Amino acid sequence: MTAEKESLMAQALGLSDLVSYQAGAVVSRTLLDKKAGTITMFAFAEGEGLSEHTAPFDAFVQIIDGSAEITVDGVMHMVHDGEMIIMPANKPHALRAALQFKMLLVMIRS
Repeated sequence: MTAEKESLMAQALGLSDLVSYQAGAVVSRTLLDKKAGTITMFAFAEGEGLSEHTAPFDAFVQIIDGSAEITVDGVMHMVHDGEMIIMPANKPHALRAALQFKMLLVMIRS
């Protein structure tokens, strides 16, 4: 385990403080990476996103700040601060920041 990840263990942390917005960029920070899955924080600048793709595992997304346009299997959902959505394995999905937003992604591998 890296010193950075070890510094996250066994303490209360504000999720929104773990990543910062950067103009024109998507910033990510892996909080936990285990055989069973990963937990990653993201900050999307306005206008940024992830193009449509699929993943072989279910993924849980919780919006921490702002709102995201999340398309799952062709259906667009506006997901707001404090809300979550589950993206099923093998279904195409995409994310877009009409305005900047932060999200927590939990990917379950098993």
